[in-house]
Amino acid sequence: MTRDPDGALAGAYAELIRCLADADEYAATDVALGLLAAGVPAERVLLDLVAPAQAQVGRWWQANEWSVAQEHAATHISERVVAAVSSYASPRPHRGRVVVACMDGEWHALPARLVAEVLRLRGWHVTFLGASVPAAHLVSYLHRHDAQAVALGCAVPMRLPQAHTMIEACRRADVPILVGGLGFGADGRWARRLGAAWAPDALAAADLVGDEEALDTPSDGASRLADDEYPGLVQRRGELIDGALAALRERVPATRDYTPAQLDRTVEDLGYILDFLAAAVYVDDVTLFDEFLDWLVQILTSRGVPAGSVGATLGHFAAELRDFPRARRFLTAGRRILVPAAGG
Repeated sequence: MTRDPDGALAGAYAELIRCLADADEYAATDVALGLLAAGVPAERVLLDLVAPAQAQVGRWWQANEWSVAQEHAATHISERVVAAVSSYASPRPHRGRVVVACMDGEWHALPARLVAEVLRLRGWHVTFLGASVPAAHLVSYLHRHDAQAVALGCAVPMRLPQAHTMIEACRRADVPILVGGLGFGADGRWARRLGAAWAPDALAAADLVGDEEALDTPSDGASRLADDEYPGLVQRRGELIDGALAALRERVPATRDYTPAQLDRTVEDLGYILDFLAAAVYVDDVTLFDEFLDWLVQILTSRGVPAGSVGATLGHFAAELRDFPRARRFLTAGRRILVPAAGG
């Protein structure tokens, strides 16, 4: 084993970042394999090299320093590096089966893949189902294959309603479940709301997965999730987007000349606002919507879109949702948050 794994990892990180920027998957793989050959544990290569490098890629995309294409290319390379590490260090499983998957609609699969590989290194027989697994398909798989636990990843909170469906489906299949990812909040608060054990990282997931008592987590407020506002918002989503787009064209005439690509992006952003609002209503937590707005403003301002345009859209939605008191309250609070952002 190398005498200075921390130093080796620090040097390798800078080298891997260069490989990701150059879209050089062969050199990137060589960086990881070189560490393994020098005796750096595979777990550390995954968690202290690949994971932080991919997080940096995400920050560059958010700051508009990297395009979507660059981010996708880097993510593909990171996945290739993980596959190479997995092939190099491939211990035979001596523990039970764990199924790892992403929530229905969740396409950020790399974090869940890292968890799967850490579990595999710890001796578990791991089945990785990948991105966006529908609840019915997951349950069908669990009926065919005995599993000691299911680990589900969610990177964005707007998928929490789908997460709840999957959590409940696993419970009905009598399979213990744990969840992870920023989609459940930085402190796991929404995991607890949905009644699931939460792991802040892959190491915590590896510790939790075999602890059935810890996985038996009661909900701290699931009864509040069953009301009429969430399904009403989902039902009116298309109508609300169309109305907000028409209002935007009236308010900002330049938007009438948008290219098809600009129009698609605008419709997508309007949909995100409604999806995060619906998720916040679902878990009854305004901070979910507030945190999304902070993120959205950072994204838009880095791309030259004024924050004030978001505030006006929130006002339009609030006027349309007169029979949705919680949604209106969240929208009003969101507009207050956007005032200083617009002024800055």
